Amino acid sequence: MEKIIIFDTTLRDGEQCPGASLNIKEKLEIAKQLAVLGVDIIEAGFPVSSPGDFEAVKTVAKNVKGPVICGLARSVEKDIDAAYDAVRFSNRPRIHVFLATSKIHMKYKLKKAEDEILKLAVAAVKYARAKCPDIEFSPEDASRTELSFLQRVVEAVIDAGAATVNIPDTVGYSTPFEFADIIGSLKYNVPNIQKCVISVHCHNDLGLGVANSLAAVLSGARQVECTINGLGERAGNASLEEIVMAIRTRNDIFKGLYTDINTKELYKTSRLVSKLTGMPVQPNKAIIGANAFAHESGIHQDGVLKERITYEIMRPEDVGFEESKIVLGKHSGRHAFDARLKSMGLDLNKADLDRAFERFKELADKKKEIFDEDLETIVDEEISKMPEKICLVHFHIASGDQVKPTATVTLKYNGKISEASSTGDGPVDACYKAIDKITALTGKLLDYKIRSVTGGKDALGEVTVKVESKGKIFSGRGASTDIIEASIKAYVNAMNKRALAEK
Repeated sequence: MEKIIIFDTTLRDGEQCPGASLNIKEKLEIAKQLAVLGVDIIEAGFPVSSPGDFEAVKTVAKNVKGPVICGLARSVEKDIDAAYDAVRFSNRPRIHVFLATSKIHMKYKLKKAEDEILKLAVAAVKYARAKCPDIEFSPEDASRTELSFLQRVVEAVIDAGAATVNIPDTVGYSTPFEFADIIGSLKYNVPNIQKCVISVHCHNDLGLGVANSLAAVLSGARQVECTINGLGERAGNASLEEIVMAIRTRNDIFKGLYTDINTKELYKTSRLVSKLTGMPVQPNKAIIGANAFAHESGIHQDGVLKERITYEIMRPEDVGFEESKIVLGKHSGRHAFDARLKSMGLDLNKADLDRAFERFKELADKKKEIFDEDLETIVDEEISKMPEKICLVHFHIASGDQVKPTATVTLKYNGKISEASSTGDGPVDACYKAIDKITALTGKLLDYKIRSVTGGKDALGEVTVKVESKGKIFSGRGASTDIIEASIKAYVNAMNKRALAEK
């Protein structure tokens, strides 16, 4: 068994995501959770970049036990001094030195030749090594660096004292096969490569950060630099949770490899980082997105209910979710509908289930997700449904602040389709008066109540009414995403009771 070292750079590279700035207290809170998660190394920041970042790295180094605490530094002495002064309070400090090596960066950014870059890299590693025993070196933009020069740099910094050499795909330019070849070439062509750990740091500009990192692992990399939720500059970094769960789930591919991550803390860590950075997690995000273990398709729901592994390659509890989520919507089938009702203690006979399912499908076409409260209302309506002398066919209203509310209602009454129009104090009153014209069962509205069954703009509204007719009081209830329709259904329900009372 070989361990894959998880180097978390959420507090450094992740924080460089626009809008994701963290204060010292927030960095410390995340760092403590990363320690609980089980990351091996926390890159806590770039100490020379600001007094605040220096204090944040120093605070993390003083207060977080377990992981190596790392500070980033350019290959200049003042950066290295600042990094060491910040991380030296940790029981396990590391200085991470970097210097660009690609022709593009050397020409346009650094304006230096290869030999100058090589000397600067060696000098920086030696200077850092004199202060701290654990030094990591990164040839920035390594994936666009000429391979022969990259090999020279890697060999030289190892001789200078770097225990870890990180190969960054700084701009997310590489592809899995290409990046695997780069790692393989270093492993087999750098004579002293066995003296160091090969690390990788992949960005996601082409959406290949995780794929490139995993390809590198298969080629011999034993440290992966990543962030929670894939946070990072531009399109972000390789996602920690995706890398960890890929290695764990596909152990047939990553044979003999493991991480020390406590995967049950992934969801909690993800939500903490999202909350403190203000960067929401997309619902379809792999592993920890809200929809990662949610099923709406009837075919998928049926499969999962019969045997989870038909559509789930991981257990939700293994990453910190409570359970899979069967989302009831317009694509859901009868099996999922029945299963949800039974989980709520509602075991219907076939006839009642058929009626309730038909009503459910009607509602599902009007709102995105059906909640338990919606189901309770549907079942209550269908099971308690009485024979109907009066049935709503359709309605039309015209209303406004400068328009007299008018309603046209079409009912099926005593087996005959009838239509009537009326005005009223409001659209509901106009509808009720139109109904009275058709049925001639005039009732006096004593009470009218409306409530939202669930939250959201598409919530199911439930209306209850009390109607007095011929000295008796009849109650009615109706539900719909349209409150006018719910109001009509409630009044029709009460008037049905009135009509049946004459028998």
